[in-house]
Amino acid sequence: MRISVVGTGYVGLSLSCLLAQHNEVRALDIVERKVNLINQGISPIKDTEISAFLASGRLNLHAGLDTDWAYAHPDYVVIATPTDYDEQRNFFNTSSIESVLDELAQRSCTACIIIKSTIPVGYTEHIRSVYPTLNIAFSPEFLREGKALYDNLHPSRIVVGIPRDSSKEQQVKAKGFASLLAEGAVEQDIPTLITGSTEAEAIKLFANTYLALRVAYFNELDTYAESRGLDTASIIRGVCLDPRVGDFYNNPSFGYGGYCLPKDSKQLLANFKDVPQNLIQAVVTANDTRKDFIAQKIIERKPRQAGIYRLVMKAGSDNFRQSSIQGVMQRLDAARVPYAIYEPMIADDTYQGHRVIHDLDQFKRECDLIVCNRYTPELADVQDKLFTRDLWHQE
Repeated sequence: MRISVVGTGYVGLSLSCLLAQHNEVRALDIVERKVNLINQGISPIKDTEISAFLASGRLNLHAGLDTDWAYAHPDYVVIATPTDYDEQRNFFNTSSIESVLDELAQRSCTACIIIKSTIPVGYTEHIRSVYPTLNIAFSPEFLREGKALYDNLHPSRIVVGIPRDSSKEQQVKAKGFASLLAEGAVEQDIPTLITGSTEAEAIKLFANTYLALRVAYFNELDTYAESRGLDTASIIRGVCLDPRVGDFYNNPSFGYGGYCLPKDSKQLLANFKDVPQNLIQAVVTANDTRKDFIAQKIIERKPRQAGIYRLVMKAGSDNFRQSSIQGVMQRLDAARVPYAIYEPMIADDTYQGHRVIHDLDQFKRECDLIVCNRYTPELADVQDKLFTRDLWHQE
């Protein structure tokens, strides 16, 4: 099979590596630096498995900037372009997807087009009516930052959503994409669900909103325990011994963040327009309330010079877009709390008006309160300065 993948972020590049084990993959991007790195066998993003796969030289994968080359007779076109959440419109910005579909329609593309970008519920059915000549389906991704290829190699499930009016031939092609994903995976007998495209879109948003709910639940438990002088760890252990709850995904933090959970929960809330709900709104609001609480606790310490240790969401990630610590930083700015930042991913000497200290030892010396969302062993010698709610020292 010849597969064109549009976009080489976490989703697009991990899929390109997965599929290029058994197929010819042409990865299209608009950033020349990323294209050059991929063609040199170097990952432009931080992901251990992607780095190893690209360096192996065993993939039938090439990256490029040229649309003529990328769209030359593919069997499948996978769209993995960014769809950031627009706070003004309360909706995902899907313009990058439509830009790709415009070009494919102009080229009279007959390939099966799989949207992998996160989209609103009902989007695929709508866009099929806008581009009636294109064969469009949707397949949600369930990936973690820094573990994108690992999660594609070991998927919990494969979901492909097909619009209601698809022809039999179109349905066969869409189902064939599920087989391609399974072929590239390490796991065997992967649960596979072929469903309607709107149901598939809902699966993605409800799944991530549930994860956001679970983060918010244990954060709110921690807020209560901290406010009442109780031992958070003991309460969580006691609650999670119930097998219906489970002892996982229960480590308090400064809030949920990253690429997916904040925007997906907000998009789902927007999709609930005219539908009765209380819980989804609470999931969104709870995250803001948690950041308010964390910031207030820091303010109460009255630090002479606070230090923000790492902006990235988690170990093994190079992303700090929508990281929860940034929401806390905004509140500290409003309270005029002085702080410096230690973040090896930032090369500049300032970030959003605050000094970036590049030397960790200097950072530890100068800051009398070190704020970290996730603990690492390199902070072991400044335990007395730490402010964190990370109980288990794990993601």
